[in-house]
Amino acid sequence: MPPRNPWESYRRIATQTAPPGQLVLMLYDGAIRALEQALRGFGSDDPATANATIHNGTQRAIEIIRELNYSLNMEKGGECAATLRRLYDYFERRLFESNLRKERTGIEEVLRHLNTLRDAWATMLMQQGGLVAAESVRPGAVAVSNA
Repeated sequence: MPPRNPWESYRRIATQTAPPGQLVLMLYDGAIRALEQALRGFGSDDPATANATIHNGTQRAIEIIRELNYSLNMEKGGECAATLRRLYDYFERRLFESNLRKERTGIEEVLRHLNTLRDAWATMLMQQGGLVAAESVRPGAVAVSNA
């Protein structure tokens, strides 16, 4: 049976074949998309839709941030890994509180930080030649190549 969503098939294959550095970038992109979705919930006129959109987006972002946190190599990463662990823990707490209180400021704060981390990670991968995709998954991102 063919997949119902070709984009989902592409993403599944991309995650199975991507190198670790690219996977981290994909996780950042996923968390950013989830938080952008959550923020769209604040624009809904229907309270049930707004709450569900905010909740689903923040919960998805929390799941992704947990995955980023679990993937840290504390032995090899040293102080950088320790700092990222503290940041990810803070992001998770901040998103939990924002979801509970339905406050957009915490979501916006974490989104800003994730965008900064994502862009720094993409720059590092490009400098090391580890960004293998012709374009980033994130809409509006700078196109990169293997050249």
